[in-house]
Amino acid sequence: MAEKSRSVNLTRVSQWDDGNAERKDDYLAAEEPLEIRIGDQPLSVTMRTPGHDVELAAGFLFTEGLIQNREQILAIENVEPLTDDGVKRDNMMQAKLVADAAPDFAKMRRHFFASSSCGICGKASIDAVRSRLLSAPNPEFRVEAELLTSLPDVLRSSQDVFQRTGGLHAAALFDSSGGLLVVREDIGRHNAVDKVIGWALLDHRVPLGNAILLVSGRGGFEIVQKALVAGIPILASVSAPSSLAVQLARELRMTLVGFLRGRRFVIYSGEERIEGAA
Repeated sequence: MAEKSRSVNLTRVSQWDDGNAERKDDYLAAEEPLEIRIGDQPLSVTMRTPGHDVELAAGFLFTEGLIQNREQILAIENVEPLTDDGVKRDNMMQAKLVADAAPDFAKMRRHFFASSSCGICGKASIDAVRSRLLSAPNPEFRVEAELLTSLPDVLRSSQDVFQRTGGLHAAALFDSSGGLLVVREDIGRHNAVDKVIGWALLDHRVPLGNAILLVSGRGGFEIVQKALVAGIPILASVSAPSSLAVQLARELRMTLVGFLRGRRFVIYSGEERIEGAA
């Protein structure tokens, strides 16, 4: 319950509706900075919605290529001091990694801030992302077109905070039969993706070669990159992908679906994995 309460803030607003003005309570999606450290070294600060921060940190370390598997994480814990009322603010996560996984900070060309709207802003260059050793996901995975169209309704019904605030993105993992494995919300879509991948990593489910990732909003380059790191064969979004996202998905033979709304969707790459769509 404490985690959910920190995801939402309550405020007073004035609402104008067809000539009628009134004061009312309104819910806002929370946004707070989270600093991720490796040992005592600061790595990144991301603006996120509080909640599932261990998963976020684990997913970030994995999808950014700082670790390659679950076994390289010895611990991830909140190291923030207590506030005056004895509550941890949970705005600093410290990861302890095995010795051979610790990065050379002197060689890392990275800015240490990522906004909620753009996780890739923290990269020194897109070339650094493209140089990652990404591999093609499971070529044998298949899903029915009809099943794919049912997933957005499942995602929306599982978005607790969005239903109160209207201000959060979501990411969800589904199995081949459309069963919901996990859903996470965040003000940043890249954070929501890191949270679900972090969940899978910590639960020893990676690579996710038999899973579908559905994201609210658009399917950008960074979302495709993160999904590929996790071995996800099908990525679907309710909005449009970017040109760079389509290019990367085609290069690595990932199935990329956009505009998944109602009984319509557009396949930009890998249509062979969607049965009944040809």
